[in-house]
Amino acid sequence: MLKKVKRERFVWLDTMLTLLTLELMAYFYYGPRALALAAVCVAFSLAAEIVSFRLMHREFTADDLTCTSDALIIALALPSVMDYRIAAIACVFAVVAAKNVFGGRINMIFSPAAAAYTFMYTSWGRELLQFTEPHVRLGVFDKADDLVSSASYTFNVSRNMDHTDFELLMGNFSGPCGAVSILLLAVAAVILILRRDISAGAFIGTVSGTAALAYLAPAANFRSDSVKYSLVTNMVLFAAVYIVSDKRIAPKRNYYAFFYGLFIAMCSYIIVLTTARENAIMLVSVLFTPVALGFKNLEKRIETAEKEAAELAAQAEAAAEVSAENAAPVTAEEVSADE
Repeated sequence: MLKKVKRERFVWLDTMLTLLTLELMAYFYYGPRALALAAVCVAFSLAAEIVSFRLMHREFTADDLTCTSDALIIALALPSVMDYRIAAIACVFAVVAAKNVFGGRINMIFSPAAAAYTFMYTSWGRELLQFTEPHVRLGVFDKADDLVSSASYTFNVSRNMDHTDFELLMGNFSGPCGAVSILLLAVAAVILILRRDISAGAFIGTVSGTAALAYLAPAANFRSDSVKYSLVTNMVLFAAVYIVSDKRIAPKRNYYAFFYGLFIAMCSYIIVLTTARENAIMLVSVLFTPVALGFKNLEKRIETAEKEAAELAAQAEAAAEVSAENAAPVTAEEVSADE
């Protein structure tokens, strides 16, 4: 149990380090307001977690600080100019409605960040999908005059993007604070997979599924462009790292996790291709909760069957040893010793 607790804390620490790196990049592109937005999300998430625990008469421990990583994921999925009040409401919703109502971090069925994003998408969709251009740095209380649609929206509608590969890698295009830093997201994915902090199967399934469909049913004039743009837009890489591959949600076995990520990727790509809906993967990841639960139930049955088979094998082996001892021939020395 102690090893499990320590491991959970290490996963949280590794995730926080990668998220803070993305926050620094968001500050570079969008100014102090991006950091202030993250601070608001973390503060309200932590407050909601502590109050929830008090109401449930439970003790708040260091392991429950995972709510802060969920808060940073929410902040990085938002435009830097998002209203602080909306972000605060979304974080409270993530902690209370999407997590603690269903049993907390021990029995989590939704990604709190994805659930909060879906809540904002349905309630404040316009505010959620309006962005500033990169390098438009705003103060903590500044408001942007000219807002633009995201590069994802432009690609979904026009099937084209006017950005160089270098700009795409560095995140120099309009979109959520942390979801556009493609190079940093790729590095974060490698680090978290090597340290076994996220599900490698779910991540590979999401990325390969998106790439395969983008190649077979291209959304751009050239298949290579379709694959490239489909991976860097619509928060695909961001969600693949921090939402779909979350070990609290994804199936434990990489085999099942791969198909879980593959199904989410295929469904979200089809939605984007047919409806041009932005960031569909965030919504689909919530809708596919029953799939994750189904895989987990299957894993439990397999583990139970394997355990029962191992016990039966052990019992059979013990019985065979007893039978062998009873059936062993009596030697002349043993007879004379008995006499």
